[in-house]
Amino acid sequence: MWADLATIGRDADSGGYRRYAWTGADADCRTWFQEQAEARGLTCETDRNGNQWAWLGDPPPASGGGSPTAGDAVVTGSHLDSVPDGGAFDGPLGVVSSFAALDELRRRGATFTKPFAITNFGDEEGARFGLACVGSRLTAGRLTKAQAYELRDGDGVSLPQAMEAAGFDPGIIGPDPERLARIGAFVELHVEQGRALDLSGDPVGIASAIWPHGRWRFDFRGEANHAGTTRLADRRDPMLTYAETVLAARREAELAGAVATFGKVSVEPNGVNAIPSLVRGWLDSRAPEQSALDVVTAAIEAAAREHAERNGIDLTVVRESFTPVVEFEHALRDELGKILGGRAPLLGTGAGHDAGILSESIPTAMLFVRNPTGVSHSPAEYAAEDDCLAGVIALADVLEGLACS
Repeated sequence: MWADLATIGRDADSGGYRRYAWTGADADCRTWFQEQAEARGLTCETDRNGNQWAWLGDPPPASGGGSPTAGDAVVTGSHLDSVPDGGAFDGPLGVVSSFAALDELRRRGATFTKPFAITNFGDEEGARFGLACVGSRLTAGRLTKAQAYELRDGDGVSLPQAMEAAGFDPGIIGPDPERLARIGAFVELHVEQGRALDLSGDPVGIASAIWPHGRWRFDFRGEANHAGTTRLADRRDPMLTYAETVLAARREAELAGAVATFGKVSVEPNGVNAIPSLVRGWLDSRAPEQSALDVVTAAIEAAAREHAERNGIDLTVVRESFTPVVEFEHALRDELGKILGGRAPLLGTGAGHDAGILSESIPTAMLFVRNPTGVSHSPAEYAAEDDCLAGVIALADVLEGLACS
């Protein structure tokens, strides 16, 4: 499975993956998922929001019709899309491990007593349209249809246009309470995006919470002019204010015990010999507590406005997305710990996941697989085969405890 998936969407020059929502690479990943499901006799379907589900047992009624039974289905899975030039493990490890865990349970002769599904959530990374977890947000009602229709990629293509081009009907997107009502537990396995397990010496861990996090867009507007003939004193250069804001973000994050990153920037007119008229930068900030996040983001914006006023720059700040702290349901989290016999430590994470989005609607939990370098969102992302197999066994143990006799 890993070898078949590894070539899809991989850039020959960077070695990283470019599996963006509703593109050819995304379609190939979806085909791979369907083939894996059908090879195991699972019923594969795509829901109204573009998420894929592979069902063993009684699937939920079609979206918008029928009466769901009590939420007893056990679901696992993750996502297959990537950040720009991302690594091979973020997302796909959870999907591959889900199919492998099912294979392991069948090898054991386990009998499912509850409906079971493996899922591939669409557009988790938000690489194309700038908003993470679009598929799960729509399903949980945390992103409205109107808001989704406003999303556009860097080329101005809207989300509905992209979906239509991929052969999907964007007119049906929206909350899916009938489906969620059918689910009793969702467990997502993911490569750790940090070094906590490497430092503790454990191959697998259990998530305790996801830090609150968000994305803010800073628009610095100045005046375009000739780089060679305009006196420094006569310039309204937004790049200076942007650069000072980047430095302020690092300083304020250190003071608040948070993280803050300007990882994406666009410049107009983007000429070597031209003073920019517009510098647009995107801030990603996360913290262990909401109070710390509020402090650091407020301080970054204050510093940006101070420098903008000094340099004659107009500044607009827009919060494009926000996810509050996620405390995974203690009962399910503790059940995972009990099933694994105390061999998986609890750890928090600063990375967002579909499990976090769904946690307000259904019981969710996460397993992490050790990452020896802590590197993620990079072609260098890595997990050793032994640890990946330990993750499969841990996931199989969990699924057997939750869904099998």
